[in-house]
Amino acid sequence: MKTQMKFGLKEKKKIFLVIAAVILMGLSLSFLIRLNFGTDPCSAMNLGISRHLHLTFGTWQVLFNLVLFLAVIKYDPSQIGWGTLANMLLVGYSADFFKWLFDLILPADAFTALGIRIAVLIPSLLLFIVSAAVYMAVELGSAPYDAIVFIIASKLKKVPFRLVRIFWDMTACLIGFLLGSTIGIVTVMMAFLLGPVITAVKERINRFL
Repeated sequence: MKTQMKFGLKEKKKIFLVIAAVILMGLSLSFLIRLNFGTDPCSAMNLGISRHLHLTFGTWQVLFNLVLFLAVIKYDPSQIGWGTLANMLLVGYSADFFKWLFDLILPADAFTALGIRIAVLIPSLLLFIVSAAVYMAVELGSAPYDAIVFIIASKLKKVPFRLVRIFWDMTACLIGFLLGSTIGIVTVMMAFLLGPVITAVKERINRFL
């Protein structure tokens, strides 16, 4: 009984960390969208699609992830956990909420000056990376977008996972570009560097946890 109680408390802490991480990812994403240097490839694609469908970013994120979620259930349900659901539901809606909030508080030209944009970009990127690393470190399931990459890589035994990931992200970038999303330096950096950087940060967070 004592072991079960400890396990339950540990799981509750991990769920709390996951929820906090995905909300902070949404917060950082709301800044990245306004700074117009680009976002991560998945968000860039979904921003373009949501505008064309006249849906909020958060609503389209849920619908898009739901389609991928069904595919993950079919091909590798071990990828699914509480973290999967938190990512599906909270990242997009958190980004929508914080964008709405800051539109109320901040003037429309708050991020016009290049110096201010760069100054805000650095902490926004760091927050996104650390939040994503925490999300991965607690190991409560993968985001559907990420889980699909693992599934594809498991089928393509002779292709390195890194190449599969880059191709997946670049495809998302292309779709986003064709639909009018900003594909900037941040998008390119995230497509090629986000995985290794998050892995390095995740290792340090794992030691801390």
